[in-house]
Amino acid sequence: MLDNTSYNLDELAAHTGSLVVGDGLCQIWGLNTLLNANAQELSFLSNPAYSSCLASTQAGAIILHARDSGLFSGNKLITENPYYTFALISQLFSSSPKVEGDIHSSVIFGASCNIANDVDIDANVVIGSNVTIGSGSRIGAGCYIGDNAVIDENCLIYPNVSIYENTLMGKSCIVHSHAVIGSDGFGFAPKKDGKGGWQKVHQLGGVVIGSDVEVGAGTTIDRGALDNTVIENGVKLDNQIQIAHNVRIGENTAIAACSAIAGSTLIGKRCTIAGAVGVIGHLTITDDVHVTAMSLVTKSIPKSGSYSSGTPLNETAKWRKNAARFNRLDSIVRKFC
Repeated sequence: MLDNTSYNLDELAAHTGSLVVGDGLCQIWGLNTLLNANAQELSFLSNPAYSSCLASTQAGAIILHARDSGLFSGNKLITENPYYTFALISQLFSSSPKVEGDIHSSVIFGASCNIANDVDIDANVVIGSNVTIGSGSRIGAGCYIGDNAVIDENCLIYPNVSIYENTLMGKSCIVHSHAVIGSDGFGFAPKKDGKGGWQKVHQLGGVVIGSDVEVGAGTTIDRGALDNTVIENGVKLDNQIQIAHNVRIGENTAIAACSAIAGSTLIGKRCTIAGAVGVIGHLTITDDVHVTAMSLVTKSIPKSGSYSSGTPLNETAKWRKNAARFNRLDSIVRKFC
């Protein structure tokens, strides 16, 4: 990684494998949107809806796809994937604090912990027994880490995260505030034909998280009932997602905010699940599936592709008419079949 406070376009091109068109010595001090960037800032275009902004932007340089190069006459970085290139450059301008091996005096440790020398642990953290934390990791203030948990190298745990016992986390993971990893799954057996209340099924599994996983703020990942809940390498989970017990999420799958995945569902690799999607339990979703926002998945998906459910927004009067007609659909089909 480059180690300056600013970078010229030649340096950014070398870092990202892009092509410079214009002044390679143009110095860039920050990133901004096309609308708000100034002459010392870099912006990007990946969505054609913002092409009109190129005529008025004050940005010192723009990241563009080759097909859009002619739309902007100023300094450019040409790349096949402008948004990905922007993401690579954003890392250079990140203000994340450097890990220096500081452990606050208020931290409480259980017995037999294995904490690397270059780990930062902020105030009021409680760490159970037999916990391992790898080199370069940072634990924010007010976190709880339960017995036998393992957090590998270069992880960033933001303040007030709860990581229960027997959770295993790989390298370079990020967990945002108020996430809960390893809470009990929702397992209850009815007593006396459902009339006598509920008997808790104690959750005996754990949670296994791969490397390069990000868990959003307020997201919960339940521990397994017997086997583990598994989040594979490269998975990205947005804020306020519910992952139930014994779910398995395949490599490089991304799930947007407010979605809920019920127990024992298996989700394949490279899937994208948009916001507020519900997936019922014990299903299998194959690789490379995209589920659009606010869909309800009620059966397994064996074939890759895009899937949707629900009805789109409409004026209330029109929506009520359409809903009434939908409710009569079965009787209409039976009449003509």
